[in-house]
Amino acid sequence: MFGGLAVKPLPCLCILALLILSLFLTTLDLKGYFSTESTTFSYTPLEQHSRPNYRGSHSAHCESPLKVYMYDLPRRFNLGMLKKNSSDLDLPWTSSKIPPWPQRSGLKKQHSIEYWMMVYLLGQHVGEEGERTAVRVADPDQADVFYVPFFASLSFNTHGQNMRDPETEFDKKLQIEVVDMLKRSKSWQRSGGRDHVIVIHHPNAFRFLRDEVNASIFVVADFGRYPRSVSFLRKDVVAPYVHVVDTYVNDDSSDPFESRTMLLYFRGRTKRKDEGFVRLKLAKILGNHKRVHFEDSLATTEGFEVAKQGMRSSRFCLHPAGDTPSSCRLFDAIVSHCVPVIVSDRIELPFEDEIDYQEFSLFFSVKEALRPGYLMQKLETFPKEKWLKMWNKLKQVAHHFEYQYPPIKDDAVNMLWRQIHRKLPAVNLAIHRTKRLKIPDWWERR
Repeated sequence: MFGGLAVKPLPCLCILALLILSLFLTTLDLKGYFSTESTTFSYTPLEQHSRPNYRGSHSAHCESPLKVYMYDLPRRFNLGMLKKNSSDLDLPWTSSKIPPWPQRSGLKKQHSIEYWMMVYLLGQHVGEEGERTAVRVADPDQADVFYVPFFASLSFNTHGQNMRDPETEFDKKLQIEVVDMLKRSKSWQRSGGRDHVIVIHHPNAFRFLRDEVNASIFVVADFGRYPRSVSFLRKDVVAPYVHVVDTYVNDDSSDPFESRTMLLYFRGRTKRKDEGFVRLKLAKILGNHKRVHFEDSLATTEGFEVAKQGMRSSRFCLHPAGDTPSSCRLFDAIVSHCVPVIVSDRIELPFEDEIDYQEFSLFFSVKEALRPGYLMQKLETFPKEKWLKMWNKLKQVAHHFEYQYPPIKDDAVNMLWRQIHRKLPAVNLAIHRTKRLKIPDWWERR
């Protein structure tokens, strides 16, 4: 008797047998997943179909190219800025002849991502789709995302750099015109701008009207200057700066560890804002060390050449935060195959779902870096074998940080479009959910 009910013995034995058989089969299944005899793990069919179809050993490729519709903005918003006396500024760029990025553009080059993403779409050729991460479509109804070819960073650098000059009003005027055009667009109205891509790589780009377009996918350098209501990692894409020193192509020394005689290299401005105050403090700690080159300098064409030679002759390149957590210096170090020493508490890095920066970079918190003797002790005792492994990894990943035209497989622009492609599930969720919600902000009220 159990709980006042009579239990027949035969059904109990059957149930017990079934339990034992189930446990045995489960054990076999678990052994298949966790066996130490093999390092190959199998995924279930459900998991295979619920994840993107990735190909390649080091980088992920979406199964089909991202379909991009690019707005036909007048060239005064983009390529017309490259030449002061350009004609037909009120017409969109229709020629297949791509104007090159100016050779002597100085620091403007580091934020030129908007240019490289636009010419990627302009230069699309028939039969090239299979090698491209994104393709341009003429019909907005076929598009996955919408690219807004407004050179917001170049507009700031050209018209409003000192932020008090009367000419900054022209930058503001362009922003107003772009926002007005977007809000009249049926594509924008349909999604609230969530499937639109806007590049604001310079921290002051689009500074007057960001709040008007903050539902869009922003392409940014980092999140140091933006409130969470404007830009955040779940929505936006971090793009590498365009490096300003030449790529180290023939780095084939038989013993690069010994041939790089400088231990640690830094050349740049030491007076910065916010977290960038760490630079002045590091200058006092590291400035007199015999194996450290720490120089306060301005960015000039001649200075880029000096920095190139310095990075190529150093084992480690210091990357402290600037006005924002990131700077071009990190990507200069990568293409110079100089192991980056990153000092920042809030840095976000490009392509980090595909690239493990710890394989070729060292990370220190601000507190660690300012501890007397700590950073230098780590670098001076760093094992040669481990450094050589990082050096080799830098040479393997450097191509992911190259902006070029025509584009090359897995270069920076292809990587960026792939990052944007991965935002689509969240974008579509937000679009569909927003349309049916009766109380849009109910989740935040919980």
